Amino acid sequence: MRDNPSSAGNQQESLVQLGWVLGFVDGEGCFSIGLVRQAGDTSRKGYKTGWQVSHSFVVVQGARSTQALRMLGEFFGVGTFSVNRRHDNHKEDLWRYSVNRRDHLLEVIIPFFREHRLRTAKAYDFDQFALCVELIERGHHLTHHGLADIVEIAQTMNHRKPRSELVRILRDHTPEVRDTGP
Repeated sequence: MRDNPSSAGNQQESLVQLGWVLGFVDGEGCFSIGLVRQAGDTSRKGYKTGWQVSHSFVVVQGARSTQALRMLGEFFGVGTFSVNRRHDNHKEDLWRYSVNRRDHLLEVIIPFFREHRLRTAKAYDFDQFALCVELIERGHHLTHHGLADIVEIAQTMNHRKPRSELVRILRDHTPEVRDTGP
């Protein structure tokens, strides 16, 4: 009877697994948009503005809990694992499950969390993240104005770290902005 995917036992097991994934990500996950200055390489398509934009869905655990990360990776079927060797006062290394590939984010991660909503403030971070990834997919980050839009959205995520200086630079001091004053 357990081999029948529509059996009550399998359906209940799927619901338990779904609840575990949502709770785990709600507690330990992070959706982030990053920016790195690429001042000397504006000839490459993705760096026309002088900035590289990255996107990632990440869950981190101590070395003793790597099995939970493996289960998460198996559940989604995408992503990578890496270790961050600790050189501070912590007793164990940290392991990281991450999904960075845009196609994996757009085809697996974003649709999953749109269908199965997170329950904490992380739901807002996810919504902002999904919007940014979709803007990036459309090439919005390849103009200074588009990049500024993405930065304005990203600065409202996670710890809400203001990037007002970067937004000001992108909005007010770029080659695309013309001085309309006297």
